[in-house]
Amino acid sequence: MKPFKKNSSIIKAVIITAVMLIASLAISPVSQAEAPKNLGADWGKYFKKYNATGTIVILDQRANQEQSWVFDQKRAQQRYSPASTYKIPHTLFALDAGLVKDEWQVFPWDGVKRAYSPHNRDQNLRSAMRNSAVWVYDIFAKQLGKQKSGNYLKKIAYGNADPSTAQGSYWIEGKLAVSAHEQIEFLQRLYKNELPFKVEHQLLVKDLMVIAAKRTWILRAKTGWQGRHGWWVGWVEWPNGPVFFALNIDTPDGMSDLYKRQAIVRDILMSIEALPSNS
Repeated sequence: MKPFKKNSSIIKAVIITAVMLIASLAISPVSQAEAPKNLGADWGKYFKKYNATGTIVILDQRANQEQSWVFDQKRAQQRYSPASTYKIPHTLFALDAGLVKDEWQVFPWDGVKRAYSPHNRDQNLRSAMRNSAVWVYDIFAKQLGKQKSGNYLKKIAYGNADPSTAQGSYWIEGKLAVSAHEQIEFLQRLYKNELPFKVEHQLLVKDLMVIAAKRTWILRAKTGWQGRHGWWVGWVEWPNGPVFFALNIDTPDGMSDLYKRQAIVRDILMSIEALPSNS
């Protein structure tokens, strides 16, 4: 335990987020049932560029305005396993239940050698999020149990809120499923600290999600891969508001398809000037 580091991390998260949050507090989330103002039909060229099949939802709330785009609306409404994007709400559940005290608490490696070498070491919340260390979250799932996990899922109205599984992690191999639109709705609530959890826990999770940052913008995101499909969800914070995104693609060629998730999103975000070209 390092209380000073914990407090300094939370203070840092508050400072980074405060200015960017104020401008958009009055904006309400867009429901999945609402039709987007703009259909991103021409974004098919980005999927074609990377030989990918999938969907993307973008919600731009900069300058107190709201513009939304969707490529493949039908797929955007279809629910898929969230895979490791579920680490975002799952971390909130673990913090709320007291299963983990802060980002520095160490989870000793269980000694099982896994294909991805960064998993084969001790983890804390930050490394577990960055490395998508599923085994840490399997511990949380076991400690929470199915009923409590289900209660949390219903509490935040996450997808179908079903933590059932015959075997394996329920957010990868089980019945839990969420749509791209629902991912956006959840992220909006997290951005505004409006989820039913302590604000300091929401700030910490958002800090764990930081992928890149410059003086005027912050990119917070999480990847996910179920085997047959992959995700990249998150948002870019600007002084005049956020730009949310949720991408879902098929991954028929396995790991060799994974780079496409971020590549497609980055190209699209740059096309609407929501992410600098040198990011």
